[in-house]
Amino acid sequence: MTRLDGAHMAQTHRLLVINPGSTSTKIAVFEEAESVWSTNIFHSSEDLAPFERIIDQYSFREEVIAGEVQRAGFELGSFSAVVGRGGLVYPIPGGTYLVTERLKRDLLDEVQGSHASNLGALIADRFAEHAGCPAYIVDPVVVDEMEPLARYSGSPVIQRRSIFHALNQKAAARRAAEDLGASYDEINLIVVHLGGGISVGAHCQGKVIDVNNALDGEGPFTPERSGGLPSGDLARLCFSGRYTLDEVKKLIKGRGGIVAYLGTNDMREVEKKVSEGDARWAEVYEAMAYQIAKEIGCLAAVLEGNVDAIVLTGGIAYDRMFVEWIRRRVAFIADVLVYPGEMEMEALARGALRVLAGREEARSYDPATP
Repeated sequence: MTRLDGAHMAQTHRLLVINPGSTSTKIAVFEEAESVWSTNIFHSSEDLAPFERIIDQYSFREEVIAGEVQRAGFELGSFSAVVGRGGLVYPIPGGTYLVTERLKRDLLDEVQGSHASNLGALIADRFAEHAGCPAYIVDPVVVDEMEPLARYSGSPVIQRRSIFHALNQKAAARRAAEDLGASYDEINLIVVHLGGGISVGAHCQGKVIDVNNALDGEGPFTPERSGGLPSGDLARLCFSGRYTLDEVKKLIKGRGGIVAYLGTNDMREVEKKVSEGDARWAEVYEAMAYQIAKEIGCLAAVLEGNVDAIVLTGGIAYDRMFVEWIRRRVAFIADVLVYPGEMEMEALARGALRVLAGREEARSYDPATP
């Protein structure tokens, strides 16, 4: 990819936003907070077969994205910034981060594991280098703002970790704050991301002070995660000789929750069966809502009952019946605000815009972990 010359837009910030997934890459162009062009590039198994590791795909994906951006008629020199989805780096506070050599090195070394989101900063940095503009990431999944008390698990050999849908949770929280006529940094919210993974976070004046580890399946069960299993029974299962370590890990994440009970993780199918009157499917589905409501109640205690609103977001939040199951159990705590779907692309753009507009300073990636 060759560098293209061109002056950045004087009046309007134009952003290139890149969000890599396991088999696709979402890209969009924003002018200020408005998306003016977007596409979702699907990568076949044949496309990805030559790459032994996910991280090795970044040059291939960069070339594919470059072709799409060029065909759409955007010159790289017209971008004020390039924003990539943040990956599994060391724990850091929420915010917008400049992509630095240290950040790229930790992603290449997969210091916290392998995930498609690790590609976001690497690809963004390549485009930004050619465009002559900064590259950012915003609120990666490893955002860690937990209070000391929240880190205790009950055993000194295990510490609770903060890994959750930080990007969408914080975007939904900021939207809720706007609707409440307040600043995100002034209010307390409980935010629930309802997707393949489910995370429930206590947002206290702009910081997520407690949240379940959604990556490993902590908290309520989900469409494909088991949630917090009874520890004694889990220990006996692990040493029963019936399962390998990999099989147990899949029971917890990938083959747990709804898919374990009902044989599907397609929530549209679940909604259909429930609407047709299937009592068993309805009970399992409502049990998931029940566990989510319990988690919300726990975080209400963390916030000492000082909750300005409960926020539901993510794909499952489109299901009014499911939302009502949760609302019925938690409405006594605070009003329930619902923002269905995910706001990842807009959240990435808005994170960069806050920095470009001078409302927030870009953070430097400098984790405490060596």
